[in-house]
Amino acid sequence: MALSKRITTLTSDASGGWDLFLRARAMKAAGVDVTELTIGEHDIRTDPAILDEMHRAALAGHTGYADIPGIPALRDEVAARIEAASGIKTTRDNVLVTPGGQSGLFASHMALCDPGQNALFIDPYYATYPGTIRGAGAIPCPVAARPENGFQPDPADIDAVAAGGAASLMINTPNNPTGVVYSRETLEGIAEVARARDLWVISDEVYDSQVWEGRHLSIRAIEGMAERTLVVGSMSKSHAMTGSRIGWVVGPQEVVGHMINLSTHTTYGVAGYIQNAALFALRRGARAEEEVAAPFRRRREIALGVLAGQNALRLVPPQGAMYLMLDIRATGMSGSGFAEKLLDECHIAVMPGESFGAAAAGHIRVAMTIEDSAFGNALKKLVDFAQAQI
Repeated sequence: MALSKRITTLTSDASGGWDLFLRARAMKAAGVDVTELTIGEHDIRTDPAILDEMHRAALAGHTGYADIPGIPALRDEVAARIEAASGIKTTRDNVLVTPGGQSGLFASHMALCDPGQNALFIDPYYATYPGTIRGAGAIPCPVAARPENGFQPDPADIDAVAAGGAASLMINTPNNPTGVVYSRETLEGIAEVARARDLWVISDEVYDSQVWEGRHLSIRAIEGMAERTLVVGSMSKSHAMTGSRIGWVVGPQEVVGHMINLSTHTTYGVAGYIQNAALFALRRGARAEEEVAAPFRRRREIALGVLAGQNALRLVPPQGAMYLMLDIRATGMSGSGFAEKLLDECHIAVMPGESFGAAAAGHIRVAMTIEDSAFGNALKKLVDFAQAQI
């Protein structure tokens, strides 16, 4: 019996770099001491106070069906957070609570794209983007953000791809994998293209609490964009709640209404006790988010020190997020070849740039997700390894 083409072609674009990650995990399971700098998982766990609230809410009876759009108090809190950051009036009617940011990205494409329509996204990209678009029945169309431009997307390149017809454009700032924060100039240029080409914009802003240089600007805040933008957010990165699977989509009330209908037929909402915990966490304010982000800010400074004064690796300026993007082209190797050899010889696991699209070829992504001294030592070994390849 045949399976659907939708499911069998979901990830038809090679392994996405997961082969190396899985090999590193297998080495660790076999007793090899591997330093993992691969996935964006905090080295701290969810704050026990948040877990206490989750436990209290569960014992208080919040274990049945919760409101499918999200409990009103949480939707209000998310709306207030987004309004404060963007200056755009936002109410609970603009908010849908989702089982994590990934669910929000999928639901957004389901809402905006008909089967067979083109859906644009920026390359380099988070590894799930093409599969998410295919899962919604749309056609993934990458737009390269070139390293020579500091991985800032060029609106002219977006316009050229959109000229072939498209329903949506997905952007991500602060960016995974590059650590780049899109400038106001970049976002205004993107907004101009979106208005001219009648594109919906899906803005993945899950790293909005991790900004090291400048400030995060949501494209929703730019004139004329609130009515054509869906913002996807999450508690995963801001509050180290990756396993709790809770996020949101913020957009025009009409679109959110249809997405609530979609949720009724797919996820049927998010567990009430997890929503209560998320509400508690958000009400702790910006200081709590800064505490979660602090280790990555420290490790960024460690990286700047370790990488200074050498010429084997070029650091893409890390303006936000929990990653470093390193240009390894001076070694004459591909990102994949470099990462494989680094794992074999130094037992250090990083993600090859090619995992995140063609635009990141010749780069590697390093996750700043281990203890400070171990992170610094691993970077020193990485530099020595790179210099030995020249």
